[in-house]
Amino acid sequence: MSCISWMPRLAALLLAAALGCAAFAQGSANTATPEPTVADLRGRLDRIPPSVNTVEEVRNQMAQLNAIGAQADKFVGSRTGPLADLNARLGELGSAPPAGAPPEDPDITRQRAVLLKDRNALDADVRLARLITVDVQQRGSELLAKRRKIFEAQLTERASSPLGRQFWFDIVDAMPEDVDRLAGLRDELVAGMQSALEPANRTSVFLSLAAALLLALLGNWAAEYGLVRMAARVLPAGRLRRSLLVIAVVAVNVLLIALAAQGVFATLDRHGIWGPQIRKLAQAVVQSIIFIAFVVGLGRALLSNRRPSWRLPPIPDGMARRLAPFPWLTALIAVLVWVPSQVNAIVDASFAAVVATHVVTALALTALIGTMLLRLHEPAGGAPAEPATKDAAKDTTAVPAEPERPMWISFLLSAVALTVVAIWVLVGLGYVALASFLANQLTWTGIVASAFYLLFKFADDLFMATVSSKSNFGQKLQKSFGFAPRTLDQAAVVLSGLARVALFFYMLIALATPLGTGPGEVFQRSGQFGTGVKVGEFTLVPGAIFSAVAVLGVGFVALRVFKKWLEARYLPQTALEPGMQSSITTLLGYVGGIMVIAIALSALGIGIERIAWVASALSVGIGFGLQAIVQNFISGLILLAERPVKVGDWVVLGTAEGDVRRINVRATEIQLADRSTLIVPNSEFITKTVRNMTLANAEGRVLIRLPMPLSTDAKRARELMLAACADHEGVLDAPAPSVSLEGIEHGMLILQAIAYVQSPRLAGGVRSDLLFVILDLFKGAGLPLASPMVVVSQTEAAALAPPAPPPSPLPV
Repeated sequence: MSCISWMPRLAALLLAAALGCAAFAQGSANTATPEPTVADLRGRLDRIPPSVNTVEEVRNQMAQLNAIGAQADKFVGSRTGPLADLNARLGELGSAPPAGAPPEDPDITRQRAVLLKDRNALDADVRLARLITVDVQQRGSELLAKRRKIFEAQLTERASSPLGRQFWFDIVDAMPEDVDRLAGLRDELVAGMQSALEPANRTSVFLSLAAALLLALLGNWAAEYGLVRMAARVLPAGRLRRSLLVIAVVAVNVLLIALAAQGVFATLDRHGIWGPQIRKLAQAVVQSIIFIAFVVGLGRALLSNRRPSWRLPPIPDGMARRLAPFPWLTALIAVLVWVPSQVNAIVDASFAAVVATHVVTALALTALIGTMLLRLHEPAGGAPAEPATKDAAKDTTAVPAEPERPMWISFLLSAVALTVVAIWVLVGLGYVALASFLANQLTWTGIVASAFYLLFKFADDLFMATVSSKSNFGQKLQKSFGFAPRTLDQAAVVLSGLARVALFFYMLIALATPLGTGPGEVFQRSGQFGTGVKVGEFTLVPGAIFSAVAVLGVGFVALRVFKKWLEARYLPQTALEPGMQSSITTLLGYVGGIMVIAIALSALGIGIERIAWVASALSVGIGFGLQAIVQNFISGLILLAERPVKVGDWVVLGTAEGDVRRINVRATEIQLADRSTLIVPNSEFITKTVRNMTLANAEGRVLIRLPMPLSTDAKRARELMLAACADHEGVLDAPAPSVSLEGIEHGMLILQAIAYVQSPRLAGGVRSDLLFVILDLFKGAGLPLASPMVVVSQTEAAALAPPAPPPSPLPV
């Protein structure tokens, strides 16, 4: 098992990202190669050896199997369409006539025979290609099982303990052979240096080294300075600028270092300076340089000692300064323990050298991790010093204490410390391979967690800065589509959560990288997960989930645009009443929402038959616990269809009276006279008596009853009341206002005036205005109103009489 197995994989991943354009160009060039036949694929599959002995052989065979499987899938995909066309054409021709039936046209018989022959040949090729795919999958599963066994055997293999004499005796015994093996590597290195210093190669080599140093040093400084200036000008102030700038600096740093290292390597390789062993070692050095650039850039970005305002994790300044050397130390120690393992693999070193390399790897990495844990536990200002003077003792400008760590971080640090102790115990017992693997895995886990923490923060900042209601784009969405601020904030949180889930999925894949897998296999594994994970009878496909979410988002936005167009442009141009317009918009919103959800479920892979099965299962629950909800929903649909009550109506339901403001799925909102809102279940409007004041006639009636003395000139009073009604602008001319003598009650004339207004909502205000005017007119005409008669008993009279004055004192 090779030490630091994650370093070449990370370097390969970063280099693949840096040279992506070349890969695309190469891929486009490879597309011109002829497509292999089924026989070629079967021959390549049969030539793969059936047995493997090392992890490297497993990787090579897995790469060959993946290539064969991909070509077989491509072959099947390219033949599926033509096979369907042939079947369709044969279906159009129909079956051959049975025996004894009249013969058909010879051309049709000949055409059917040709099509049938082509169909059978094509179908046979497709079946054989699918069989190759199945064989590839089976061989791949067997290889993975063998690799796990080899890996487990290497981990559980016990060697001599470094605490015993045999460990050192083995190293001394194997040293002469290892020195002889290294001599060949040394000779190649000396020959390569001499070839590089020859006059024909000296200029280009030195120029490439100088260009690489300029690109790595001056190029990084210029790139970081330019990115900071560009971010300040282009990006708005906020968290997105900070996180995006940090990612850009890390990416550009790795890209420039990778280009510089690859440029030097390509120059030396072009002049034939490398020998076969030195060339492998040089490739390892290039990967280590890329790894150093990534780890150092990531550590600088997370700590941000020069720019504390850029720091993403909540780390105090004192702790960040104490951790500043550790990105460099992590990269350098990882390279120093990795290079010997590469040399061992190149020169085929002895088993004692391999064991010693495992020991050095485990002890060096755990020493680094232990030192980091100790620095994390140090106080902010070191050991407290005695104040020199009283003024110094009273100084309140000291470094503030660091905030208390959360409980989960304390548990995590304790688990890391226990793992370090366990690694030391394993080294002492002789399980050096397992100890080296755990040390590698612990270091790699920290690097992956740091990198994905940066990506998690970027995902949060991206959606909060673009979709939330406080962002510029979110405010444009509010103005354009009428989204509520809370809806946009919820959408930003949901999108951020989905991005976190996707990143977490790939973080798990990255954490599995050190377990003997390469970048190609990692991406293949992620592709296998992308094709679907079967849970019971349902296949959960990540791509289908994102497609369903996209359908929901686009569908509801399109529905909102359509409803807004109906409300603002189309329906106002029709002869429909405002209440009817609102009902149509609401009903279409319900129908559109159901269609969007159905399409999203279809994109998720849930067919109509499964939806029907779920509906039948829910019918049992509806029969027991959801009766009221379903009843109110159906009642809402009836209200929207029959429209006995519509938006804008003035209704009286029991003791409640007000205007209908909105008809929802479950309930209707009624605004009362005191501006409060009454929520009424829709079933109340269907099952109970409701008085709709504006259903048939939207006009309101004003009723005024006035008591007058019997001696009042009734005709004069009637004229004055009619004049007041006629002069008021809110009173309708048709129906005309009327004043009648209703009768005589308790010795008083009762005059009743009736007038009509445009809406019942105006009746109260108009009645008040008419009373004020009529009272003024009666006062000017000398027509008094009658006072109500009050009958008082003797007891009440005695109670209401004023108290008698006290008696005067008698004279003395």
